[in-house]
Amino acid sequence: MAFKLPPEICEFRFILGSGPGGQHVNKTASTVELRVAVGKLQLPPAPLSRLKEQQAKRINKLGELVIQSGNHRSQLMNRQEAVSRVEKFIDEALIRPKSRVATRPTLASKKRRLEGKKVRGGVKSQRKKPSW
Repeated sequence: MAFKLPPEICEFRFILGSGPGGQHVNKTASTVELRVAVGKLQLPPAPLSRLKEQQAKRINKLGELVIQSGNHRSQLMNRQEAVSRVEKFIDEALIRPKSRVATRPTLASKKRRLEGKKVRGGVKSQRKKPSW
């Protein structure tokens, strides 16, 4: 299920790109900064909270998801890439995570754990000063 980002909640800003590119990069604002108001997305509460949790570093204090794209020389291609990245983030948030079924540790894993503790204890006891 592919989510389509409504254009009315998208705010595009075009900025000068950084990095190599010579004269072209200094005179064209081809890097795109896309801001999407997360609160205006028509998402159910659970996927919305997952999106906020997964993309917490990209969401500012105003509740906007901020994405920059400057991989291409073309403003249009950068714009399309930014939109597709946001749609991908939303698609990932729409996927409900599998709930974990609690299981008991196996007898073999318990034995391995205790054996490892004994080995570690033996190593530490060897470090002690000998008692004469």
